[in-house]
Amino acid sequence: MIGLGGAVVPGLVLIGLLVELIFKALPAIGYSGLRFLTGSTWNFGADYATPVTTNGLTHLQGEEFGALPQILGTLATSAIALIIAVPVSVGAALLIAERLPRRLAGIAGVFLELLAGVPSVLVGLWGAVTLGPIVARHVSPLIAHTVGRIPGLTGFFGQSTGSGQGLFTSGLLLAVMVIPIIASTSRDLIRGVPVLPREGAVALGMSDFECARKVTLPWIASGILGAVVLGLGRALGETIAVAMVCGVALGSLPTNLYGAMVTIAANIVQNLETAITDPMDISAFAELALALMVITLLTNVVATLLVRRVSGTAIPVGRGL
Repeated sequence: MIGLGGAVVPGLVLIGLLVELIFKALPAIGYSGLRFLTGSTWNFGADYATPVTTNGLTHLQGEEFGALPQILGTLATSAIALIIAVPVSVGAALLIAERLPRRLAGIAGVFLELLAGVPSVLVGLWGAVTLGPIVARHVSPLIAHTVGRIPGLTGFFGQSTGSGQGLFTSGLLLAVMVIPIIASTSRDLIRGVPVLPREGAVALGMSDFECARKVTLPWIASGILGAVVLGLGRALGETIAVAMVCGVALGSLPTNLYGAMVTIAANIVQNLETAITDPMDISAFAELALALMVITLLTNVVATLLVRRVSGTAIPVGRGL
């Protein structure tokens, strides 16, 4: 019975959370309709003006809720984080598990796990005070003067590099927070790979790089994909750290790598106090939270299907196979 309860409770909590969010979001859904997903204007309305009624819903004058910039900002920052974090994490895991001496690997593993436990607000403060200025002065100009000059990429990479508050800095900061999750999980998976397949690959003439690429990584591919999903979940829902470095530009689409933008979670944490006295604003935030939850659930469903597909893939062993 205890095991059955442990299996049922998470599902009930998830269903209850979804039902509550849908119930709270109904007024905003009725008020905004599809404009919520396609609009770019987020306006809390005139606080001291007389409320008006539209389609039976009472709201402040001028209220408008368009979440497209926030949804795209959430997806863009998470994508940048994974593009940076996945190769770094897997490479670090291979280095710690297979190349470093045991004592040094143990020390590196401890620091990796400590990094995963650093509070988000400290990471955000470091990003705002240290990482952001470094990115604005050194990294962003380099990207703008190289990648930004490639035809077709100028619009996204070649614009003004800003002040370090924006999409690129937010993605880098999320990568720093995601790397320990993916790297520590990948390290444990690599240590679980049997020795015989790797020794057999080396005996067949593979180099260490080929052995890692054709034996070790395919062996744990489904596990690494699961670790990436864990990291993606952290990136999608990260709040305070991103809010401190994104610039919180509510109506700004992420069309410039260096420009200010906003994510769903950053908007909620920055403006919840402003909206707490207006039921329609709270309903709009509930709809935002519902959108974030749907994105997260869809991501997990797709990842589960990919894990099942990858886990059924045969392990290639032998040069040229």
